[in-house]
Amino acid sequence: MPDAPTRAVLVLLALLGAGTTAVQLAGLPAAGRVLPAALALGSAAAAAALARRAALLPRPDRRPWRALSAAGALLALGQVLALARPGRDMSSGGIEDLPTLLAVPVAIATAVLLLPPRAERRLGTRVLLDGLVVTVAVALLADVLLADLLAAVHRPAEGLIAAGYPLVGAVLCGIGLVTLAAVPEDRRRAAGWLLCSSVSMAVVALTGAAGRNATDAATAAEWGVVTALAWFAMLGTGLCAAAADRTGATPEADGRRRALPLRGGVLAHGAATAALVVLTGGVVAGRPLTAAEAAAATALLLFASVRTLSWVLDAARLTRRLERTEGWFRALVHSGDAVTVVLDAAGRITSASGPVQAQLGRSEEDLRGLLLVGLLHAEDRDLVVRVAAALRDGAPDGLPATGRLRTDDGTWRDVEVSGAARTGGRRTGDGLVLHLRDVTERRASHRELERLAYTDSLTGLPNRARFMAALDAALARAGRGPRACVLLVDLDGFKAVNDVAGHDAGDRLLCDVADTLRAEARGTDLVARLGGDEFALVVDGGPDEALALAERLVVRLDRTSRHAAPGEPETAGPVLRVSASVGLTEVLPGADASATVREADLALRTVKAQGKNGVRVSGEALVEESARRSRLARDLPGAIARGQLRVVYQPVAGAAEGRVLGVEALVRWDHPELGPVPPEEFIGLAEDDGLIVPLQRWVLATATAEHARLVAGGRDLKLGVNISVRHLQARCLVEDVVRALDASGLPARLLMVEVTESVLMDDDERLLAELRELSALGCVVSLDDFGKGYSSLAYLARLPVRVLKMDRGFVSGIDTDPRGAALVGTVVDLGRTLGMDVVAEGVETRAQLEVLTALGCRFLQGWLIGRPVPAAALPGVVDGFDPGTVRGAEAVAVP
Repeated sequence: MPDAPTRAVLVLLALLGAGTTAVQLAGLPAAGRVLPAALALGSAAAAAALARRAALLPRPDRRPWRALSAAGALLALGQVLALARPGRDMSSGGIEDLPTLLAVPVAIATAVLLLPPRAERRLGTRVLLDGLVVTVAVALLADVLLADLLAAVHRPAEGLIAAGYPLVGAVLCGIGLVTLAAVPEDRRRAAGWLLCSSVSMAVVALTGAAGRNATDAATAAEWGVVTALAWFAMLGTGLCAAAADRTGATPEADGRRRALPLRGGVLAHGAATAALVVLTGGVVAGRPLTAAEAAAATALLLFASVRTLSWVLDAARLTRRLERTEGWFRALVHSGDAVTVVLDAAGRITSASGPVQAQLGRSEEDLRGLLLVGLLHAEDRDLVVRVAAALRDGAPDGLPATGRLRTDDGTWRDVEVSGAARTGGRRTGDGLVLHLRDVTERRASHRELERLAYTDSLTGLPNRARFMAALDAALARAGRGPRACVLLVDLDGFKAVNDVAGHDAGDRLLCDVADTLRAEARGTDLVARLGGDEFALVVDGGPDEALALAERLVVRLDRTSRHAAPGEPETAGPVLRVSASVGLTEVLPGADASATVREADLALRTVKAQGKNGVRVSGEALVEESARRSRLARDLPGAIARGQLRVVYQPVAGAAEGRVLGVEALVRWDHPELGPVPPEEFIGLAEDDGLIVPLQRWVLATATAEHARLVAGGRDLKLGVNISVRHLQARCLVEDVVRALDASGLPARLLMVEVTESVLMDDDERLLAELRELSALGCVVSLDDFGKGYSSLAYLARLPVRVLKMDRGFVSGIDTDPRGAALVGTVVDLGRTLGMDVVAEGVETRAQLEVLTALGCRFLQGWLIGRPVPAAALPGVVDGFDPGTVRGAEAVAVP
């Protein structure tokens, strides 16, 4: 598109052409001066516009248009010189014709400079022959049209006008045609406009010369009008040529595409035909044929014949190449495993090649002429539409696409469209080329793999992945109205079946439960096994329907039965009771799948905490305890970093010594929103979630550091720190203790490691080795909560334990329960026999203290002795301890 200055000059040329036409046709006396003035103005404006356009192009590409600008300037100079001769017209010769003649080689230089560099030129004999044909044809036409004028030439100047100008026009036309065929594709438009400019110059030469031969003023004026218009057309097309040159807009590339010289051949044949028709018409009309015209016509016929012969040879060569390419294509199609089907615009099969019978179950003859849509399954008849839509943007992004196609025996095959293209480019009315492949076996394998991927192998129920997909679908439907619920079913007592009766019995039980769930659920409900003994249902209905189903499941799954081993009679297995706990939640719009499952799991855990074998619906009141537990589990990992944990210390006093002999470190959690969290609540969470080791490692480091400062003040006190069995099992307790002692400087003899008696349940020699290593370091090993659970006295004798701490359950009621007092006395005697100190925990009343003293228990701990206090207050508690608290007890009779 020409820029604004170029468009302004084009408008000026149009106005000048209209003005000069009006002046000449009106026969005004001033026409002799107006015409050269207008031509000079138009030529100068065009030269300036061409110079400006050339300056905008890259340096190597501006040379043709600078040359054309120089040619325009020479034409303007010639017309300015013509103004110096009053009465001069375009038919007369003079000094003013010299710049015009000089403009011709400059214009030829424009065409030559537009050609690519010599190394990249591919003119060829056909292009040169086309240019030669055009040159001879235009020269012959000029000779025929100007024959009378040429016969009347007597002076050199007249010959220059009459013969030289037409000959120059003919040469320019030939060179312009050669340039059009030889330039690269990105400059072809510019070369086309330049050819139009050359043709316009030839018209100027012919009509200008013909005007001299006019017999009257009116005819001369008419030829003058044509000459002036052709002049302005010559200038305008030259401007359009410069504006169309975009070679600097795209990067150069080797092997840039060039069109076949078809345009040049057509133009050459057209010019030759026109010249020969005019010449033949003149002979028929009785015009004599000169020897020069006969020679030119003979040469033209010879050149045209040679050009036609080259076309024939090209056609034969292209035909052979096409046949060879078609053979390669057919061999390629038939050697592949896909069928190539060609559809017309109506979707009718026009061709099918490749292994048609093997892939599609039909022969090529049967397929030809049929509508592909008619062969597809009713559910897949949009296949062609989908493929066409995928090709709409020129790239088959929607492929491959699959559909079911009916064979000639009535069966169905899964057919995949692996590739597609339009038969005629991107026009919407074109047909399609489809590459089809039989994928029946692959699709069957895929469906089987998909079934396996979404199916539990033991029970045949959908697995967790399928359950989550169904839940996502239910969530999507919830926003549109249909209601759904989720049931989580967990078996109670399943672990006992596995442990006692064996895993085979457990597997049979899971299969029986799966059958029960299938039987109770409706056809629209999804039953899935999530793993282990946990099942889930997506119920198509509201909470009332889901609750009724859950209650039926609880009743059906509450069973007591024998679980015999394979090959044994059913009466031989152990009798075990199994029940089910069910958590229920509604699928709500806007929720996500994980949150929904979490709500159902909270309800399920509420059932478990409240005795199992029941149903609970998710809700704030019912799942408050589970929600609190989940919140604590989420916040516990960061509690240390946020400074929410602290250590307090409870004193342990000696009855005989009358003073504080040690302290027990107790960890406390002050939650910023839930307030103080009891240790029995978060310690269990830490053990379940694998956080107990880092938690106790922090307690060890903190307690030893604070106790070391207390000992540094001259107080000889032992420090007791509770250690979980999980810490022992982690095999890092010794390293953690050593690290804490080294960091704090606390002597190992002052550290008492308290482990619960659950260590007696784990008959692991490695745990025993850990405790022995701690004892070897000098630490005191204490058995905490002794008597609370199961204690193996035989194993107790093997442990390096020096202290037994009686559970507070022994002390509670000791002053009123003779049996409890007898048990405490037995523990005290046992400790004395084994050489162990016995500490009584939970001493809260004076009566309890008096009974313990009477039984010979020397070490006491509880609120009566002292409440837990922070490290800062501990020196005051130790130093201000009243010996009368433990020494003033009166001797009482044991109940």
